[in-house]
Amino acid sequence: MSEKQQVIVIEDDEDVCFGCVQTLKLEGIDAIGVDAVEKLQSLDVREFHGVIVTDIWLPGMSGLDYLQQLMGDDPELPVILITGHGNIETAVQAMRDGAYDFIEKPFKPEQLVAVIHRALDKRQLVMKVRSLRHQLNQSKGLESRIIGGSDAIVQLRKTIKQVAPLPTNIMLLGETGTGKDLVANCLHELSGRSGEFVPLNCGGLPESLFESEVFGHEPGAFSGATKRRIGKIEYANKGTLFLDEIESMPMQMQVKFLRVLQDQKVERLGDNQPRSVDFRTVAATKANLAEMAERGEFRADLNFRLNVVTLIIPPLRERREDIPLLFAKFTQEMSERLASPVPEVDSQLMHKLMTHEWPGNVRELRNVAERFVLGLNVADFANEREYNLDDYIASFEKTLIIDELRRHDGNISQSAQVLGIPKTTLYSRIRKLGIEPRKLKIPD
Repeated sequence: MSEKQQVIVIEDDEDVCFGCVQTLKLEGIDAIGVDAVEKLQSLDVREFHGVIVTDIWLPGMSGLDYLQQLMGDDPELPVILITGHGNIETAVQAMRDGAYDFIEKPFKPEQLVAVIHRALDKRQLVMKVRSLRHQLNQSKGLESRIIGGSDAIVQLRKTIKQVAPLPTNIMLLGETGTGKDLVANCLHELSGRSGEFVPLNCGGLPESLFESEVFGHEPGAFSGATKRRIGKIEYANKGTLFLDEIESMPMQMQVKFLRVLQDQKVERLGDNQPRSVDFRTVAATKANLAEMAERGEFRADLNFRLNVVTLIIPPLRERREDIPLLFAKFTQEMSERLASPVPEVDSQLMHKLMTHEWPGNVRELRNVAERFVLGLNVADFANEREYNLDDYIASFEKTLIIDELRRHDGNISQSAQVLGIPKTTLYSRIRKLGIEPRKLKIPD
């Protein structure tokens, strides 16, 4: 069955059937009419992208019996019943059994069109979610870990594959919740390094414990040090050390860590014996380390040493086309954990998902998805203000410009040429939309 949406009207009254089909065609809706259920036995219901409209009483199999059959094949297929005045109770019971809606004869054309439009919207969303889940199930390798088909994510996966095997340090730039830890993990898995992936959140460790945690210590090195402790650096030997929130590393520790990077040797506290280490550092930050270095808040030489290759992880609001796929993944994972069916996503929720600004990025989206599967209220995550046409145009324009800037490594002249506008106009749009081209440069 084609992905084109279609309405099938099953009605043995020739005049009613013809009137329904013509009404829908005048509204630009593809529709066909048949006078018996038996003429549709070859219909592949699961692949049908449309809606069934059927009279309750038909020659041969009745509309009610066909409803029961359809619900067994695909409970999410919208089936609309046509009923006479004396069959209202029957129609109401049919809705409890899975029918989408019913219309009572005689009905106005606009009544039929309204309910068909709602049903088609629902079916379109159902089929899109199914397609997304199929896409998730078919994903392999890096595509199954870093989800999305936006240009930014496709480029990110490509760069990860290029740089992961290299023995260079890597800096991950991205807002909170964009998935920097996931990218770091993927870099390690594709690196071919035999050692461990060792994560350390520089912002979550008290300064008094930082040196011991990172460099390790010998017994008696300080009060309370009764046993030898292997530090994170040694533990990451032959592997990857992931330093999250690197901007929070104490200045004194930056000096010592820079020396380790330069010499590839580490000394535990209370020990004068340097030990050789072989590890690759992946650091992550949401801050501008170059500006911090200018203010004396971060060592410029450490930034240069860590920032050999830079990977930019885009915020979710700049890759909105990935939201349905990510939401489908998170709801599917949560449903599997709970051994429960995946709840249906309606068009209103999908609209909110697509228009929300997502300050918490992918982490916030996962939270909303998990609450949705649990049956908790998810309406409060959406923006309080309503979006109008100007908002949507600005959002689309910003996404388009950002994608072109990324494709051309932040080069405004080349981007303007592809977009077909003067460079001065592009500069004006960039300032108005708050885009920072220098942050969109993608490493080779």
